Amino acid sequence: MAPAPLSPALLMIDVQMAFVHDRDAGYPWANPEAEARIADLLAAFRAAGLPVIHIHHHGLDPRDTMHATAPGAVVQPCAAPVGAEPVVVKHGASAFIGTDLAQRLAALGNPALVLAGGAANVCVESTARMAGNLGFSTTVVADALINFQKTLRDGRVMPPADVLALTLANLDGEFARITDTATVLAEIAG
Repeated sequence: MAPAPLSPALLMIDVQMAFVHDRDAGYPWANPEAEARIADLLAAFRAAGLPVIHIHHHGLDPRDTMHATAPGAVVQPCAAPVGAEPVVVKHGASAFIGTDLAQRLAALGNPALVLAGGAANVCVESTARMAGNLGFSTTVVADALINFQKTLRDGRVMPPADVLALTLANLDGEFARITDTATVLAEIAG
């Protein structure tokens, strides 16, 4: 896929405390620097006056670690919305299902999308696939993604880096362009 135009919108997906709680409980992330890269992206988009839309997951089951009343639903400090930045609350994996995200993007002229956050292999991948299917020029920022290991059906554990690599391979070229924070920052700077 071609590089995104210089006026994209940033979708900051599910950067919530449940991921920090899991990491602190012994489940390492593939990208230990994800929070710093997320902060870098937010700072650059804000400084350039580009749209930032926050996506927050609120599970419907009260036992869900991201239920609206759970400590895990709280936004991580590195990704807290600022000013009038919109927050779209979703209850499933894709930020497009059961939300007004498509309408918000239409009001912005259907910009190119830059995706970061977590979990890479669930909500980011689902949102990227849907964005690609809807015709958006979509970029996924690999070093600004949060994900964990995955236990396979046969009991083997896939390490976080392998889960991330597979997720990015699933998206690359067909649904999204895969790049890193430095590249996105350079494109925004022009």
